[in-house]
Amino acid sequence: MKKYKESLKTILDRLHLSIKKNSLKSSKQRELILKVIYEDGGHLSPEDIFTIIRKTCKNTSISSIYRILSFLEKEGFVSSIEVDKSGKRYEIASGLHHDHIICVECGKIEEFCNDEIEKLQVDVVKSYNGKLVGHDMMLYIVCKECLEKETQN
Repeated sequence: MKKYKESLKTILDRLHLSIKKNSLKSSKQRELILKVIYEDGGHLSPEDIFTIIRKTCKNTSISSIYRILSFLEKEGFVSSIEVDKSGKRYEIASGLHHDHIICVECGKIEEFCNDEIEKLQVDVVKSYNGKLVGHDMMLYIVCKECLEKETQN
């Protein structure tokens, strides 16, 4: 399982505080969506989440999934990346910093962190006399498995 800065219990405790702050009713669906993303390790589409949750929570609709994901992202529980034209993929926002490598053929997403790239970004920002407040990096590739399939055909 992926490592996070916070335990699932801590994240769910923060969720309960956020629900109270926003004067919302408690919802098992919100908790379940967070749990699914946390335990899976992330990079799930709303449809992936719907398929998983539907097994245990039959009354869940895809529109509820989208609405809840929007709330969870706005409140800082999950973050999303746009992988391709198919839409967003979600992961727990409290994960350690990382960037993404995305295969344009099969859609596989790998996470990576490279200290040299991180230092270079800081140096670039310094050269502009600025302050780095965040960044997203996605490298689009054809992965090894897809390359092997291409050479076999």
